[in-house]
Amino acid sequence: MDEREWLTERFEEHRLRLRAVAYRMLGSVSEADDAVQDAWLRLGRADTGGVENLGAWLTTVVARVCLNVLRSREQRREEPFETRVPDPIVGHENGGDPEHEALLADSVGLALLVVLETLSPAERLAFVLHDMFAVPFEEIAPMVERSPAAARQLASRARRRVRGQAPVPDPDLARQREVVDAFFAAARDGDFDALVTVLHPGVVLRSDGGVARARHTVVITGARTVAEQALTFGRLSPFARPALVNGAAGVVVAAHGRPLSVMAFTVTGGMILAVDVLSDPERLSRLDLAVLDD
Repeated sequence: MDEREWLTERFEEHRLRLRAVAYRMLGSVSEADDAVQDAWLRLGRADTGGVENLGAWLTTVVARVCLNVLRSREQRREEPFETRVPDPIVGHENGGDPEHEALLADSVGLALLVVLETLSPAERLAFVLHDMFAVPFEEIAPMVERSPAAARQLASRARRRVRGQAPVPDPDLARQREVVDAFFAAARDGDFDALVTVLHPGVVLRSDGGVARARHTVVITGARTVAEQALTFGRLSPFARPALVNGAAGVVVAAHGRPLSVMAFTVTGGMILAVDVLSDPERLSRLDLAVLDD
């Protein structure tokens, strides 16, 4: 085996983990894949003879690439609090897709990714690498050009934000599905009171329609307000297909094989606490929606 083949094998051993790191950092499947590909290209050009831990080296490369993407994204952003629903990972409810499972290990729900979008690039890197992948602060510090103590503070600030804003979903997937089904049944029947019953009083509905559907980009809060909006979902009920969305009960709304939206639900305490909707046609076209093939 020559050196190129050896590097290829070693890289493939780490690919799923690297992709998971990049997805948490960027909230975008396509950008995560680009970051991993960038790491592979850099590996081919680097002198790795003195690298003792190739996995750690690759993680650092991917993290730095992602940090640059986040900083560039922050500079381009016109509105500091624009609504952006990260790319969902959609799969069958019976699971079975190892790549999806690797991306979603440790329950990375869309509600959590939405909160990560509000962090500074340095905070997000410190939190993701340390809290999700157990990378020591001594290794994180050089990436953000801070001391290990300052990197620890970055992660701590991010952690407080996450704990305060990212709800933890109920672990029982069957119970989640019951609540989501009740939501759509009430919407289909036009039953406002039943909708309010399944919605947490502090429920947040975030919808990202992208440029093509800008009028669908909204944030709505409160059970009664969200219920009023949800009544318009009733006509979509026949087109809603159950799916796992970031490891939780959700739906893909599709008509004639064309996806209209992906809806992720965060069910906590038997009530819906968050609804995240992606209806951007451009981004939907890039997602792996294998559930539509059933």
